[in-house]
Amino acid sequence: MSGSAVLHITGRVLVGPQEVRDELWVVDGRVSHTRPTRAREVVTVRGWALPGLVDAHCHVGLDAHGAVDAITSEKQALTDRDAGTLLIRDAGSAADTRWVDDRADLPKIIRAGRHIARTRRYIRNYAHEIEPEELVAYVRREARRGDGWVKLVGDWIDREAGDLTACWPRESVRAAIAAAHEEGARVTAHCFAEDSLRDLAEAGIDCVEHATGLTEETIPLFAERGIAIVPTLVNIATFPHLADGGEKKFPRWADHMRRLHARRYATVRAAYDAGIPVFVGTDAGGSLAHGLVAEEVAELVRAGIPALDALSATTWGARAWLGRPALGEGEPADLVVYDEDPRADVRVLAQPRRVVLRGRVVQ
Repeated sequence: MSGSAVLHITGRVLVGPQEVRDELWVVDGRVSHTRPTRAREVVTVRGWALPGLVDAHCHVGLDAHGAVDAITSEKQALTDRDAGTLLIRDAGSAADTRWVDDRADLPKIIRAGRHIARTRRYIRNYAHEIEPEELVAYVRREARRGDGWVKLVGDWIDREAGDLTACWPRESVRAAIAAAHEEGARVTAHCFAEDSLRDLAEAGIDCVEHATGLTEETIPLFAERGIAIVPTLVNIATFPHLADGGEKKFPRWADHMRRLHARRYATVRAAYDAGIPVFVGTDAGGSLAHGLVAEEVAELVRAGIPALDALSATTWGARAWLGRPALGEGEPADLVVYDEDPRADVRVLAQPRRVVLRGRVVQ
């Protein structure tokens, strides 16, 4: 499609969960709901259109060993793009991916800076590994480097305890989250287990990643305070394998991981039923492949979230939560077109017919 061409999307355009249009136009890379009066060339795409999908927990620039080079990062971003993911919240990366912002053919990235973890309490080469007295200073630094988010590691295996335990003292967490908010950033935290969740919630955290440790005691607290969760169920599916690998050395931890895995769907459904905002994230970029957004949406449906709400968790709702546009008049034309109605079967998301990024058909 040439730069001067007008793109005509026709069929069913899902502008919002309750707003469906028969068509939209893309003029100069932006959405128009009015037919242009003059167009030398019109390219028509027919199907079911959604706003570009959101992966709210993704790591462009990381692999299992730490930061990767630009060529590998580019392949990761292209894989996500071709799967329909056009907006990424990068939930912590040791790599500098600012160069992606200059590429019109790659997804938009909202960065959380680099993970902030306790010394020797996270994946090697991923995080700033520090002690509690340094936490506020590092949070302020990453808040200024990121795009409105900071990522803490809230819990991890404690080798002395032989199980998952909270990483930070209560008062350190409270001061750190307050500092991030002063800098204009929201805070999220990696949390598998139960122990850290109450302290984080009462300290004012905005989001928790994975959140497998939510219980009937902490779910009401999260709901009352509007704390979002990003369950990353495609990552939680790896817990039994991880447990098998570490059982000999850390049997308590292995048993804990299996129990968290066994109740994963019930945890997510209980959170949803309580009114906790739930968003789609894959945790791609560590040991997981990129391009898994459709699989994660399907996992939310398996957990009992209605299909329309699972779709919203990767489209309209996720974009609103992150402060990014969808398909309103004059907004950037980032959208994905499918052959069938994804509301009827979310598995349709795995086979995008066309991907339109900033008004251009890129796939």
